[in-house]
Amino acid sequence: MAAPSQPAGTPAPASGQEQAQDAAPTGLRTAPHLRTKLIAILVTMLGIACLIIGVSSYIALSSSLMGRAYGQLDEAAHRAVSFKPGGPSSGQSSSTEVDGCQQFNGRTTLDAPGQGPGTLSLCTANGQTVVAGMLDSVGSTQTLSDADQQTLLALSTSDGTIEVDLEVGEYLVVTQDNPVSEGVIVTGVPLAETHRTLAVLVAVIAAGSVAVMIGAGVLGSWIIRRTMQPLERVSQVAAGVAHMDLALETLPEATRVQPADAHPGDEVGAVGYALNQLLDNVQSALEARSRTEEQMRVFVADASHELRTPLAAIKGYADMIRWTETLTDQGKTSLERVNSQTERMSRLVEDLLLLARLDEGREPEMTEVDLTELLVENVMDLQVAAPSHVWQLNLPEDVVEVRGDRSQLQQVLLNLLSNARKHTDEGTTVTASLSISASGREAIMSVSDNGPGIDPEFKSKIFDRFTRADAARSGSDGTTGLGLPIAKAIVEAHGGSIDVVSRPGRTEFTVRLPLLAA
Repeated sequence: MAAPSQPAGTPAPASGQEQAQDAAPTGLRTAPHLRTKLIAILVTMLGIACLIIGVSSYIALSSSLMGRAYGQLDEAAHRAVSFKPGGPSSGQSSSTEVDGCQQFNGRTTLDAPGQGPGTLSLCTANGQTVVAGMLDSVGSTQTLSDADQQTLLALSTSDGTIEVDLEVGEYLVVTQDNPVSEGVIVTGVPLAETHRTLAVLVAVIAAGSVAVMIGAGVLGSWIIRRTMQPLERVSQVAAGVAHMDLALETLPEATRVQPADAHPGDEVGAVGYALNQLLDNVQSALEARSRTEEQMRVFVADASHELRTPLAAIKGYADMIRWTETLTDQGKTSLERVNSQTERMSRLVEDLLLLARLDEGREPEMTEVDLTELLVENVMDLQVAAPSHVWQLNLPEDVVEVRGDRSQLQQVLLNLLSNARKHTDEGTTVTASLSISASGREAIMSVSDNGPGIDPEFKSKIFDRFTRADAARSGSDGTTGLGLPIAKAIVEAHGGSIDVVSRPGRTEFTVRLPLLAA
C-alpha cells in the first residue's frame, strides 16, 4: 500500500528557497559590497596621491627656504667678518679698540651695514665675549641670555653650518675665526619664519587632502552607486530565480534582465545578456520537462484505466476456474497466487490512477467528515487485522470535523496505520491522536509509534514515488512505494500538509487539515 515508511519520518521536503537558505554556509563573515571596495580603493589611491604630492611639495619648499636661509647666513656672516673698526665711513683714521668685534664709537658686528632683523652675533676677542646679541624687528640690539651664549660658545669652526635651538628661537648658525683678534665670530639667522611656512604648508596639504578624500568618497559613492545600478538589477534577477523552487515552478517572463541592462557591448551588459540566455535555456528545459510530465501523467492515467478491464477479466476467469473446475492441490495454490497478484496489481493500478487524477488538479468530492469517527473506525479495523501490535487512541472530547473527501481521507489514515504495522516489530505500540491547533483553525491528526525509527538517509525521499525503505524495515509485506506519495497528494489537495519526525524509539506522522468551522 504505502512506501516502507511507518509512522516514522522526517519533515516534508523544504521548498527551493528554504533549501537554498539551508545550504548556505552559516557563521561566515559577510564580505563587503563591491561598491564599498571600489570607494575604498578610490579613496586610498587619492590618499596615496595626496601624500606623494604633499611630501614632494614639502621637500621642494623646504629645500628652497633652507637654501634662502643658507644664502642669508652666508651674507650675514660675510658682513660680520668684513666688519672693520673705524674705517673711512666713521671719519676716523684709527681706532682705540681694535678687536674685530666693535669700533671705538660702540658700533659692533650687529651694526654692520645690511644686517637684517633677527640676525644673531656673538663675537669673542682674546678670550672675552665682546658682543652677544641679536637685532629685533626695529633694529635694536637684544642681549642673549647666558644659556644661549654658552650654547654658541660651545660651537667650533669645524662644526660648519648647523641648526641650534636657543631660548630666542631656532637659528641657523656658522662659526668663523675672528680675523683681527684671537677669538670667533658666530653669526646666525632665524629659522622661525621658515618653520612657520612649512607648518602652514603641512596644514594646508593635510586639510586639502582630507577634504579631497572626503569629497571623492561622497561623489565617488554616488557615481559608483549609479554606475552599478544595472549590475544590482541583474543581481536581483539572479537572486529571484535562485529563490524559486524550479521543481514546482516555471520561469515567468518577468524574471529576465531588462534590455537596457543586457547589451553585450559592456561588462555589465554582457553579464545581463548571458543571464538572459541562461534563463531562456532553463525555461526551455522546464517546458520540456513539463511536457514530459504531462505526457507521463496522461500515459499513466490512460494505462491505469485500460489495465482495469483486463485485470478484472483475469480475476473473473480465475474465479470461474476455481468454481467450475476440479483442481489439484498444486493447481489450487497456483490459482490463489494468480488471484493475490491480480488483486495487488489492481491496487497498484488504482493507486496510479488516483495519483494521475490528483496531479491533474481534480478537486475531491467535498463533504463534511467527522475525523473522530474516521479515526476510531480505522484503528478498530487494524486492531482486528494486526493483534500483534498495541493500538491506542488519543481523542479530544469534542467532535472534530473537516470538509473533504471521506474515502480519500480514510485512505490517508489507512496508509499511515498500515505503515506503522508493516514497518515495526510485533509488540510495537501505535498511537493515533487527534487534536485542534492552538490557533483553532486546523485539525491535527497524527500516527506515532515507538519502533526503531526511519533511516536518516531515507527520510529526505520518504514522500517520493516508488521509494521503499530497506529490507530490515520493510517487513514481510510487499509495498509499491506509493502509499505516502498518495497520502501527501490527498492532504495537499485538501489544503493541508503532512510531515514526519523520527528518531530511534519514536516516529510520528502529522497531518494538518483546515477545520470545517475555519
